[in-house]
Amino acid sequence: MEQTGQFIFAFLKHYGYFVMLPLMIIEGPVVTIMAAMLASLGAFWWPFVLLFSILGDLIGDMLFYGLGHRYGLGFVRRVGKYIGITEKLVTRMEKYFTRHGGKTIFAVKSTTGLCWATFVAAGIVKMDFKKFVKYSFYGGIVWSGFLVAMGYFYGYLWREMKIYISWIGWIIFAVAAASIIFINLYKNREAKNLLKKDGEEE
Repeated sequence: MEQTGQFIFAFLKHYGYFVMLPLMIIEGPVVTIMAAMLASLGAFWWPFVLLFSILGDLIGDMLFYGLGHRYGLGFVRRVGKYIGITEKLVTRMEKYFTRHGGKTIFAVKSTTGLCWATFVAAGIVKMDFKKFVKYSFYGGIVWSGFLVAMGYFYGYLWREMKIYISWIGWIIFAVAAASIIFINLYKNREAKNLLKKDGEEE
């Protein structure tokens, strides 16, 4: 994770805004934190980082919605195993999604690790596209705002403390990498709790 973060950090710094949005579509949280750190160090303007993060997440969400809408469970059966989406998982998320409506999209964006499965399920059940985009956008504002604030804070520490400790940047970078790992672990735990709770309600 740390080596990947270092690579993304250097790549962003070299190529700038040109590659930021495509990278955020692929790996939003990591790229957003790294870009926000660079914004704090003066390389980018943080509102652009926030905007690209929200757009990158939204585009990714719509892609998965579209796959679910067009191909249904056939997409899950053919390629789901390669990206961590199983038919059982989508079927269960479909039930939870149908029961709780649009608020699931908003909640999943920031509290669980089931984003891909949820968005595919939303497409499968033919959720109203405008409603889907609305809730995904609102959830993206919260989630991306949190990530940008975190990255900007780490960049601030790096900028202020390197005056006194020359190697502090690597420590802060390691903390940022640890934060990303923690976020992923937390999201996965919340995902398991969500499915467990849903299973108890059935």
